[in-house]
Amino acid sequence: MNWSRLRKMAFSLPLALLAALLLVGINEIGYMGSRSAVAELAHSHTTRNALDRLLQNMLNAETGLRGYLLTGDEHYLRPYDQAVATITANLEELSQTYQQQPQEREEFARLSQQVARKLSELNLILELRRKNHDESWRVVLSTDSGKDSMDAIRSIAARLVALSEQQAQGSAQEIVHSLRLSRMGIAAVALIGLLAFYMYLRQTHALQAANEREQQVLARERDRLEQLVRERTASLSQLANHLQQVREDERAHLARELHDELGALLTAAKLDLARLKSRVDMQLPDNAERIQHLTDTLNSGIALKRRIIENLRPSSLSNLGLTAALEILTRDFARHSNLQVDTLLEDVPLSESAQLTVYRLVQESLTNISKYANAGKVLVCVHNHPDHVSVQVRDDGVGFDTRRIAPDAHGLLGMRHRVEAAGGQFSVHSTPGAGTLVSAVLPHSASDMPGA
Repeated sequence: MNWSRLRKMAFSLPLALLAALLLVGINEIGYMGSRSAVAELAHSHTTRNALDRLLQNMLNAETGLRGYLLTGDEHYLRPYDQAVATITANLEELSQTYQQQPQEREEFARLSQQVARKLSELNLILELRRKNHDESWRVVLSTDSGKDSMDAIRSIAARLVALSEQQAQGSAQEIVHSLRLSRMGIAAVALIGLLAFYMYLRQTHALQAANEREQQVLARERDRLEQLVRERTASLSQLANHLQQVREDERAHLARELHDELGALLTAAKLDLARLKSRVDMQLPDNAERIQHLTDTLNSGIALKRRIIENLRPSSLSNLGLTAALEILTRDFARHSNLQVDTLLEDVPLSESAQLTVYRLVQESLTNISKYANAGKVLVCVHNHPDHVSVQVRDDGVGFDTRRIAPDAHGLLGMRHRVEAAGGQFSVHSTPGAGTLVSAVLPHSASDMPGA
């Protein structure tokens, strides 16, 4: 970023910050004023509701008492009793409301006196009626004192309501004033913001042009690097496949050499031992023991030679097929490892290289189980599906955390490469303490790629 861009930003950025601060300040002032006005409105509304309830309860008390006077039924006194109890609560609520308002407090004091006078009158009439002083309560009821008290109560309540409405109007005007101030402030801030936005657009256009040029350069460099990575990956994949094929060829060559050369030597030695046995006096215990020891040693060497050859290049795979080769492999593994190995094997239509891939996958998995799993049971499955073949090797061993596979875990890496080189997918699922599942999926159309 050059010096001219810095100077432009040094002007537009403070302007934008000033607009933001003005907007926040104006909104805060408007919010505080509106909040106070809304509180006053709520107070006025609450006061008016309390006065309305007081008047309604006075009316209910008078109505309930008149019903009792006319009928003598105590049932009509329920509204009277409820209204009297509620009136006391209304007066306490209004007393709290007018405590901080001197003018309203004086009016409320007169209202309280009139309410107390009216309630005393009603209570006197009730007591006279209960004592059957009919003439007395009728005289009290016929006077205008009750009407005067109610008129005074209504008049004082009306004045209090008028005062409350005046406060509400003042609060409403305060809200309008706050809104007008906010409107003017927002308009001013909007103008400042538009100016800052215009300057920002000019700067952004210049920066965008520079970024586009940089992106083009980066895109060309990225494409070049991606092409280089693809070429290197393809070369490494070809090299890995070639090394696998070379390794398999070396195994096959070594297996043939062991079979032809070492096999011939061991066979010749066994024939010579048979001739020697016929010429040696077998009646001597020492001769018989040595001959038998040599025979057992040659038989062990021949068996070891066969086992090494099978590990290098399984002849059963070429001669008997994948299913039989896997049965022989799992049976030998179970015998040497003392583990229970169950198999579910189906004939699968795979090429020779793909079959070798499956065989090596199972072989490497069993080798890992014997080294690390500490398992008791192993299950080997090969299933033929309509469009693919699935291979699974499951054990009930100690398992491991698949997120912490060591970089030098060449066995797993080798299995993955074998399967992917054959066009398949390889996965390992394991949980510490819950065993391990090694699985692979190979398509029926797996090409005849190197499988070693």
